[in-house]
Amino acid sequence: MGEGRCGADAARSSATAPAAGGRRRLQVLLGLVWLADGALQLQPSMFTKAFVQGSLLASAGGSPGFVAGPITAVARLVEPQVALWNGAFAAVQLAIGAGLVVRRTVRPALAASFVWSLAVWWLGEGLGGLLTGAASPVSGAPGAVLLYLVVGALAWPRREEPAEEVPPAGAGGRAGRGARGAWAVLWVGSAALLLQPANMHGGALKVVVTSAASGEPGWLSRPLLGVASVLGGTASVVVTLALAATMVVVGLGVAAGWHERPLRWTAVVLAGAIWVLGEALGGVLTGSGTDPGTGPLLVLLVLGLAPARPARPARPARPARRRALAPAPPVPRSLGYRGGV
Repeated sequence: MGEGRCGADAARSSATAPAAGGRRRLQVLLGLVWLADGALQLQPSMFTKAFVQGSLLASAGGSPGFVAGPITAVARLVEPQVALWNGAFAAVQLAIGAGLVVRRTVRPALAASFVWSLAVWWLGEGLGGLLTGAASPVSGAPGAVLLYLVVGALAWPRREEPAEEVPPAGAGGRAGRGARGAWAVLWVGSAALLLQPANMHGGALKVVVTSAASGEPGWLSRPLLGVASVLGGTASVVVTLALAATMVVVGLGVAAGWHERPLRWTAVVLAGAIWVLGEALGGVLTGSGTDPGTGPLLVLLVLGLAPARPARPARPARPARRRALAPAPPVPRSLGYRGGV
């Protein structure tokens, strides 16, 4: 009876315990993306004035003065010593990535990533172009660096439990509700960006895909230009409306827990399409890409919202069976056995 009760208690506790390591895996994956970001910052072109002109000042175009002014000031500060500044930028990103991969330094690394992400989102990405009136999620809005911050919030470890034993934030509770709310805002907001007048004219998607193909190797640019050739006129408007509607359904459906699994897979497909067709793999093959793009971060968001899988219930231990003693074989009478005692 004691063994059976212990086995039942073990089965019940293992069935309700969250899957260990979900949040830890998210931290490591985010750390790898930060390391990739830092490696991209070490490209030769980043140590020249092309980084200032093509990345910093380019992000100020079309933004209001309170966004463009500080960007211009930072560009003027960086330009005379661009190699020195760029080396420092790369070191910060590599340090954040390494800190997330090493379990003991997760919290300070995440805290540093929040500060760095906000600074770069404003001064390096111009708030993702959200205030230009022409930002499109297909081309990377609201900005990859803002998604670093959102994923980092999902990966933040709880105080009462070790980082490696905490399930993803999507498993439930306050963190889960907050994460689902952020998910809904992201996807519904992206749909709203698509419906801006600048993105609804006949050639909008064609321009985005054509721009993504610029500077890419032939094996990638040729397919992109082929896709762009069929996205003119009415086709662009129809595809834009379909994308916007899908994003609304994905955002609200996952937040509400409605057909969550297929909608999460839909989000992964959308992230892949955006990453390939609109961002050309984040421009990492051009020699001037500053980050891997929003596609990988959107996939990490999907992982962060996936509910933890409960562990399989342990089978109760079976008591050991005693072997029945086999009866002794009879002794042949020829050996002198005559019965009795």
